[in-house]
Amino acid sequence: MAPGTRAVGAIYRAICPYATCKTFRLQNRLLDKWLKNRWLRRHTRMHSIHLPRKDGTMLRLCIVQPRHPAPSLRTGLLWIHGGGYAIGLPEQDFLFAELFARDGGCTLVMPDYRRSVDAPYPAALEDCCAALDYLVHHAQELGVRTDQIFVGGESAGGGLCAALCLYARDHSLPAIAFQMPLYPMLDDRMLTASMQDNDAPAWNTRSNEAAWQLYLNDLSPVPVYAAPARAQTLRGLPPAFSYVGTLDPFHDEILHYFDALRAFQIQSIVQEYPGCYHGFDILCYPSRVAREARRALLHAFRSAQKTCFCPQEARGPVKPDAQDSTSTA
Repeated sequence: MAPGTRAVGAIYRAICPYATCKTFRLQNRLLDKWLKNRWLRRHTRMHSIHLPRKDGTMLRLCIVQPRHPAPSLRTGLLWIHGGGYAIGLPEQDFLFAELFARDGGCTLVMPDYRRSVDAPYPAALEDCCAALDYLVHHAQELGVRTDQIFVGGESAGGGLCAALCLYARDHSLPAIAFQMPLYPMLDDRMLTASMQDNDAPAWNTRSNEAAWQLYLNDLSPVPVYAAPARAQTLRGLPPAFSYVGTLDPFHDEILHYFDALRAFQIQSIVQEYPGCYHGFDILCYPSRVAREARRALLHAFRSAQKTCFCPQEARGPVKPDAQDSTSTA
């Protein structure tokens, strides 16, 4: 393992060697009790709004603004938290919000999407679509420029980021100018070498299998909007940045996905961190390698702010191939 990650990895192995539905539910209870609606950060402030869903429930969106916003319109970033589609809250990603918004040039919308222990696919994706729509249609009051809508997230949030970009492309949703799916969860088939018998800390083959089973709930065929690695056509997607550790079970599927993006002439960069397991940038936040990853992420974000624009009115739908609406073998 990379220096600075060994101790945390050993603790994680001892406490939770792999995840199950039971551990997902326990983690959610703890997160809901201790983290929800808590936001004590130096450079940002957060408030929540609620949108009605078709089923009568409410979708909570965390709106994160810089405490000292830039005088000009800002980048709008839809940031999606991780947790294997099964656990998590927007508040757990305050470190990412601080990173992007601390200079005043970004406003974030962070959806508290439905978790798979309560509602399987497509519930989470529907909530992310609603959050994207809110971000664009309330851009003026949020101080956001509509031609610079970014989407990002880590782990399952990265998978939802990739899925949302595909869905937005195919269904004329608001245009996305840049995507940041960090070590995303993309492929339910689990066929890559890095996924076979992976026993790394934090997330491994057994945890991944349990998470996909909850999220898909025996769905067949599996749509590309549930597992983006199944997509055959990636043309028309926005430029992308990601990073992943070499011990991460998602390592190979991510490299394959980014190779496919480049094959469709999509500007995309994925950086590899030797000896790092899943979520190393969060779990080992003070480590040198985590700081290096954050610097790379911030550099990619700042570069995209200078170069990536996509006016809403200038974009039309990209008709996908037939395979894009269903699973592929």
